[in-house]
Amino acid sequence: MTGPRIGRRGLFGATTLAAFLAGAPRALAQAVLGYPRCLEGPMVGPGGADHITVWARVSGAFEVIVEASPDRYFKAPVRSAPVTASAAEDFCVVMRVTGLQPATPYYYRLKIAGKADRYQPVPFKTRTAPKGPANFRIAFGSCCRIQFDADQKIFNAVVDQEPDLFFWLGDNIYADTLEPSGLADLYRRQRTVERMLPMIRSIPQLATWDDHDYAYNDGDKNNPIRGQALKVFNQYWANPSAGTAQTPGVFFTYSHGGVDFFFLDDRYHRDPTDAPDGPAKTMLGAGQKAWLKAALKASRAPFKVIVNGVGWSFAETGSDSWTSYRHERNEIFDYIRDAKIEGVILLSGDTHMGELNCIPWSEQGGYDLYDFCSSPLAQVPDNDFWEQTPEVRMRPAFGKTVCFGVLDFQMTGEPSVALNLHNVVGAPLWDPLVLTPADLRNGVSTWSTKIDKDEMKRRQAKAG
Repeated sequence: MTGPRIGRRGLFGATTLAAFLAGAPRALAQAVLGYPRCLEGPMVGPGGADHITVWARVSGAFEVIVEASPDRYFKAPVRSAPVTASAAEDFCVVMRVTGLQPATPYYYRLKIAGKADRYQPVPFKTRTAPKGPANFRIAFGSCCRIQFDADQKIFNAVVDQEPDLFFWLGDNIYADTLEPSGLADLYRRQRTVERMLPMIRSIPQLATWDDHDYAYNDGDKNNPIRGQALKVFNQYWANPSAGTAQTPGVFFTYSHGGVDFFFLDDRYHRDPTDAPDGPAKTMLGAGQKAWLKAALKASRAPFKVIVNGVGWSFAETGSDSWTSYRHERNEIFDYIRDAKIEGVILLSGDTHMGELNCIPWSEQGGYDLYDFCSSPLAQVPDNDFWEQTPEVRMRPAFGKTVCFGVLDFQMTGEPSVALNLHNVVGAPLWDPLVLTPADLRNGVSTWSTKIDKDEMKRRQAKAG
């Protein structure tokens, strides 16, 4: 009995390859057979005035460091502590380079198993955070479905706006599965979107989640893989922290340029959306809610931005937004009023359209709370919600194309922030809404002086 025949070309090819590898220099043979390298990333995480943070996923259980330098030639690089990738963390690593100067551009590169990645021969560039109050720009968005849009032109427009930070507000992937490996697979696919790479490699990224990256649509605390989903989320993002020792979740705080940001977890502890509303029904859970109240109370920043995956306004009847958790939402707003916490602004996502709404808590003895929603980044825009009626719609709802939100903070003089929405080519869509700390304190009502004139006319027409 004879084995399979090998044609002359096949025999010649195999023999030639073997001879080539045997005689080739070691480095060249290694290049053919494989070598340590970065598979996804690098991605810049939240930094500080003296450090940068870098996330990456590498090709095996290798030691990884990041080198940073103010010059592209790395004449005197500053190195991170080494981190060894492991299968338990899906070979994802986060490195921090410390000892840097504030508000300074730095080139950075990875060293994997002691060597530079030859697939990434050109260093990347990012910037350390300012020390103290500064003028800066944030871009943010939600709902990024690679299955719908694998090209994602929106990120060209984001980069053109030159934000200092980018916030992901949930539905960052559309996994919709109870298989943890499906969550990880979607993150890997997302991190290789060509138009996204310039953004994640240069601009610090921070993220919370919503239902589609938590596991499945309208997911709550009964998600059977919630612990595994949390692990995958933490592996693929470089947030500064996740939950507390007593309360798991993706919530955390972050400060930049004199502004404090409070990222919430609207899924891990959530009661089912269709449960009857009442004082005991919760989206945040007791531990996270107590953490939020304490963190807001401790903040001395002129602006305190609460970042949340779902809308705060009572616009979507029967939805999984705060509409279905009215008692808890109002409890938080009453606490802000009673504790005299000033300067709160609300960010949200999820609705597949851009919105800027106001909850006039001035009528309850507090101040007007503005809810700025940006959605989608890469998903079907949804016009079904245009006729919904939030408490006060400050700007026309936008659902014609994908979009992203921008906040421009001016913190070096009299503090202010301008809010605007941008479309797929980066054009601003509204007259910006400008807020100062004086607008966000008890007893002050501002919405009627800041509302779009046409929106005021529509509001008056509906009122009769």
